[in-house]
Amino acid sequence: MRRMKFEADAILFDIDGTLVDSTPAVIRTWTAFAEQRSLDSEEILRVSHGRRTEDTLADLLPMSEVAAATELMEELELADLDDIVALPGVDAVLRNLAAERWAAVTSGSRRLMRARLQAAGLPIPQVLIGAENVERGKPDPEGYLAAAAALGADPARCLIIEDAPAGIRAGRTAGAAVLAVATSHDKDDLQGADAVVTDMTAISMATTGTGSVIITVH
Repeated sequence: MRRMKFEADAILFDIDGTLVDSTPAVIRTWTAFAEQRSLDSEEILRVSHGRRTEDTLADLLPMSEVAAATELMEELELADLDDIVALPGVDAVLRNLAAERWAAVTSGSRRLMRARLQAAGLPIPQVLIGAENVERGKPDPEGYLAAAAALGADPARCLIIEDAPAGIRAGRTAGAAVLAVATSHDKDDLQGADAVVTDMTAISMATTGTGSVIITVH
């Protein structure tokens, strides 16, 4: 990939698959849930990544059962944190960002995402938009727009870092630039982003004199 640069007033990150590797835990919990309900776990895993649990469950179950099933899934996920780790390059990127310059927007609950970030040894952002903070999950841009507003940033001056097609669509619809990391999907599935890298070891960040961030893709 040719060298690229972005200048942004704020960086908005997804969490699962972007900051932390939770894939083994996600597979285990969805598989356990599917077995309980006699559902096809492979089909669920094919469509669930990057979406709120409740939105995936709404496609599978009667609406009267979705709330209870969402709570069950969260409890299964909270009990499975042992092998949650930071993805390559993430710690260095976050440690070099001022707290007021970044936020996280996730399809998971705030409780679960805080637990996963802590398990991975990563900082908790001051602004964390979770599934319960939006009416519409990704690919709707609501979460990213809320995070930008909380940081006082124009979405057009934000860079969103994502790993899933649903999140990329959300970022583009919000009007932001999008950088994709190919940690959970093939690069061919992430072509809606402005740039695609293998992981965050391929980027560096520097703060300008005005406080904005220059992101270089190597």
